[in-house]
Amino acid sequence: MADRDVPVPPGFDIRRHLSGIGAQLAGPANVILQLSRPEVGYGVMNSRVPEGSAMLHPVKRARTTFTYLAVAMLGTDAERTAYRRAVTGQHARVVSAPDEPVTYRALDPELQLWVAACLYYGTVDVGAKLQRPVSEAEADALYAYCARFGTTLQVPADAWPADRAAFETYWKEGLSRVRIDPPVRDYLMRLTRGDNLPRPLRRLGERNVFVTTGFLPPELREAMGLAWDAERQARFDRMLRRAGRVERALPAAVRIFPFNVLLADLRRRLRRGRPLV
Repeated sequence: MADRDVPVPPGFDIRRHLSGIGAQLAGPANVILQLSRPEVGYGVMNSRVPEGSAMLHPVKRARTTFTYLAVAMLGTDAERTAYRRAVTGQHARVVSAPDEPVTYRALDPELQLWVAACLYYGTVDVGAKLQRPVSEAEADALYAYCARFGTTLQVPADAWPADRAAFETYWKEGLSRVRIDPPVRDYLMRLTRGDNLPRPLRRLGERNVFVTTGFLPPELREAMGLAWDAERQARFDRMLRRAGRVERALPAAVRIFPFNVLLADLRRRLRRGRPLV
């Protein structure tokens, strides 16, 4: 274990908590969560790194993001260090311009902590919605392990809230600071509808808006102006119960796809000296 990591009990296996199905269903909602901090929202929307733009290069952006999740959760210390260096090179170019409404810097550990917190929240939320109960001890171990969402980048281990109770305090305070300005909201809705995808895939836009809305906390639904009611909630719950049954029937290698495949691709890139992002 690297010195920058939070200690995790021996024998903990993160693969039990990874869900390819869940990540793909809940991913867009987690993006909204992350970008609900204005500094993150404007930073992503106005990024001067065109090769990393989700609007211009959706497939490449998705690969980079899911590879980050794969290496953070499943990679070795050396692999995480290599990916940190590659991503840092991109993030160093993401800084606010003088005329922007908020000041931001993608290398800011405090903003990266918020993103890491969103990823941890999503991991736990997906597990609960797919009906994968865990013991208190396992939940504590998962929480400690998920500090890697931040420590794989610039977040120091001691910045991760001390325990799950401390995280709840941090999370509630973070949600109280949610602010999605109209330009960021429009940008997020374009991504959620799939306006950046090839035309045939845009037909899934209405379904994706529904699923994304279901995964959002009420505060974010309100901030995004997305309607929700008991009938939609019941439909969403039925869909997640079916997805959970499918997931539990899958062998582990299939259940954690695409993370395992993307990690293998990262390792090939490292061996061949190819760019990682």
